[in-house]
Amino acid sequence: MSHDTNTIDSRTHEGELNKLGFWIFLTAEFALFGTLFATLLTLQHGGDYAGKMTTELFELPLVLIMTFALLLSSYTCGIAIYYMRKEKQNLMMFWMILTVLLGLVFVGFEIYEFAHYVSEGVNPTIGSFWSSFFILLGTHGCHVSVGIVWIICLLIQIGTRGLDSYNAPKLFIVSLYWHFLDVVWIFIFTAVYMIGMVYSG
Repeated sequence: MSHDTNTIDSRTHEGELNKLGFWIFLTAEFALFGTLFATLLTLQHGGDYAGKMTTELFELPLVLIMTFALLLSSYTCGIAIYYMRKEKQNLMMFWMILTVLLGLVFVGFEIYEFAHYVSEGVNPTIGSFWSSFFILLGTHGCHVSVGIVWIICLLIQIGTRGLDSYNAPKLFIVSLYWHFLDVVWIFIFTAVYMIGMVYSG
């Protein structure tokens, strides 16, 4: 199967260099989240829970809604990139706006989740496990928020000057970033919530 190397996001040398630079950046992000995961998993087995058990606090329906929203946003983001490469700006904009809305749903539920934990007396200062929990999820949530702002800024730029070989590579790069965050969330969902719902300490 032949691969089309003349897509709108691959027509300039600068765009290709930006993609390479972003892959290098992602390796640092992998290292960051890898460290946070290692810390949490270590504290998950023997860390200080301060008497607040994850088996009692984690709510599966809420976590499933968050997971569905974020994974669906990855799908809509992929469709947006498909239409970007077809140079169909309006369809690309529609699917990328839908991606942003789903991202906002995820962030909104995560804020609600944190507020729920705080209302139950759980915060980053009460125990080592909860400290690592809030840091990991907070870091991921901040990254999702940055991704939302990044996409919005690009959509404004594209709406102003049109889709071209200058902004298309940026849109492709932010899609990689978004998919990366989805992969991180799958690990969080599995290692933090699924294990946490059946095991504490």
